[in-house]
Amino acid sequence: MEGGRNSSLSMMTSYKTEPPPGYPPEEGCYLRGNDYSPVAVVVILNRRREDTPADYEHLVRLAVESGAALAGTLQTENIGLEKVLCNLVSNPNIRYLITFGPESPGHRVGDAIAALFRNGVDERKRIVGTEAPTPYLFNIPVDFIDRVREQVTVIDLVNEGSPELLREAVCACFQEEPVQFRQYQLWDPGALRKPPLSGKLTWRVTHPEREPKTDEERGQRERGRQLLEWIKKRLEKRAQDPG
Repeated sequence: MEGGRNSSLSMMTSYKTEPPPGYPPEEGCYLRGNDYSPVAVVVILNRRREDTPADYEHLVRLAVESGAALAGTLQTENIGLEKVLCNLVSNPNIRYLITFGPESPGHRVGDAIAALFRNGVDERKRIVGTEAPTPYLFNIPVDFIDRVREQVTVIDLVNEGSPELLREAVCACFQEEPVQFRQYQLWDPGALRKPPLSGKLTWRVTHPEREPKTDEERGQRERGRQLLEWIKKRLEKRAQDPG
């Protein structure tokens, strides 16, 4: 489902660019709005997907109707967040990400997003400085992470739920002149003047919580893999030469 384009955005004089074919590359629980808008919205989903309340869906729809490029719910601090990042870097017009709604006590999605944009990831691709339990971004290239941190500013409204506040935040992001919104000065700076980064998740890792987190754990896994391979070859050889 797509929202209509906000007519005020078409009058902007700041630089805009056409999103690439196939944008947005990742599917998910979101609506697509104005491709030239500078803002996307994430509403944190702190329950099962099938139990999504009607007021969460209303917030997503409101964000798009207010002018957001993309708006949707986000449930996890790893694969779900990776999909969001892929969609952001594929559209250089998006310069803000509003995080909204009650924090998830299990996944700590809001905390993970704030820490990612503040600190980045370490050599294990773990988000630095977050309290989220499994904040590993194994399935996207590091240059996607670097780009999104260069391109996008997070507007942290975690644990807020007022529809009027969300509408105000979205509208502040596409003003021609800077406006004060809480601790942020917001306006539409135009598209990042770099080519979009397009690509889907590799999906090599679907359970990041099961992945080894240290060199010792990785070594143990590799030794186990080699042992299983040796046993497999021995059994195959014995089957071919039973005598």
